[in-house]
Amino acid sequence: MKSLHRPDLYGWSTFNPARNIDFNGVAWIRPGGNVLIDPVALSNHDWNHLQSLGGVLWIVLTNSEHIRYAKEIADQTYAKIAAPVGERDSFPIHCDRWLADGDQVVPGLEVLELQGSKTPGELALLLEETTLITGDLVRARKAGSLTILPDEKLLNRQAAVASVKRLAALPNIEAVLVGDGWPVFRDGGLRLQELLDTL
Repeated sequence: MKSLHRPDLYGWSTFNPARNIDFNGVAWIRPGGNVLIDPVALSNHDWNHLQSLGGVLWIVLTNSEHIRYAKEIADQTYAKIAAPVGERDSFPIHCDRWLADGDQVVPGLEVLELQGSKTPGELALLLEETTLITGDLVRARKAGSLTILPDEKLLNRQAAVASVKRLAALPNIEAVLVGDGWPVFRDGGLRLQELLDTL
């Protein structure tokens, strides 16, 4: 796994040729048990790295289309899985916890529920007020700028734009780690405002 902008954060990716972007997983390494977010498949090297860092306690899925490699990791590590309460009745794999707006997965990791994306109640996660981790709605097709899903993929564009406005209003965002595309490691709040200005 690759070191990110904080010493307790790691990321790893798989390239998706159809969309010509990386799909990303994030690992938060913490004393109370590590958290993975939208994990993609792990290479043998990444498995060994994760185990050396203490394994995994929780896997958080931002939406049902980001299940990716979560079940396989949970089966091998006994990690618990958390997912959006908005998809509780239709989620395709077993979950141990359903997350709603304002919940804390673990101390320091706050849940923000988004509306209007391609799945109901998609989650974004706010890590210690400065790092925003997004699933599908907010993404980055080129380095240094953010975008959103195309209109034809959205359940409700007006609600999706309102969700982006809410994210852009967060006061202390330094980094935006996207599930799909390029992460933004500096001036994340500014990049979110620039995105909002295009909508």
